[in-house]
Amino acid sequence: MASAQKILVVEDEPDIRKLVQYNLTQERFSVLEAEDGEQALKLLQRERPNLVILDLMLPGVSGLELCRLLKQRSETAKLPILMLTAKAGEADRIVGLEMGADDYLAKPFSPREMVARVRAILRRSEAKPATETAPAFDKGSLKIDFSTYEVFVRGKPVKLTLKEFELLRFMVLNPSRVLNRDQLLDRVWGGETFVTPRTVDVHIRRLRKAVEKDDRKPKWILTVRGVGYKFDEKALE
Repeated sequence: MASAQKILVVEDEPDIRKLVQYNLTQERFSVLEAEDGEQALKLLQRERPNLVILDLMLPGVSGLELCRLLKQRSETAKLPILMLTAKAGEADRIVGLEMGADDYLAKPFSPREMVARVRAILRRSEAKPATETAPAFDKGSLKIDFSTYEVFVRGKPVKLTLKEFELLRFMVLNPSRVLNRDQLLDRVWGGETFVTPRTVDVHIRRLRKAVEKDDRKPKWILTVRGVGYKFDEKALE
């Protein structure tokens, strides 16, 4: 239930923080507030929010740095993050996604859209994975445990965000099948989402950096120009 879901809002501008807090509270979310990265980290040590709304431009520890820290720590690696940014440039949005944010919202924003995005992210992060044909994938240099969300490449554990894991899982379960961006968006991000096809490209790039021996010359996750991507199971060592 929404009343049991806890949202941490990390925003240094009091007016925006209160606007977010008010609208989420109206929707029966429990809201925690932090005005900077250090305060947010202290709250995260004793609280377990379901989602973080994180401002890009924070004093001290920046929003991007805080996002990176959360994705590096095992206890918060899968914590969904909605990034707030006053910058409208595509580069800033892409950097946030590359750091592990699940979605972004540019200021000024509609409170209704903000709530809708929060609900969409929570639905995606809490949805139970579809029944798989096997509990794990184990071939060559790649091993994936679908139940524990663990990935091993050449015997070493690899840390992936929830979206990266879901993207990899969908691709390995559909080997050699060319998947277009709309198919990947629908499967990994769900039907009710505000992210664009460009988001797929960002996550594919991050996934390649995590699992490929040389992400500039990928062997497993291939680009099919003008169509989309495919996983080449035959290339596994």
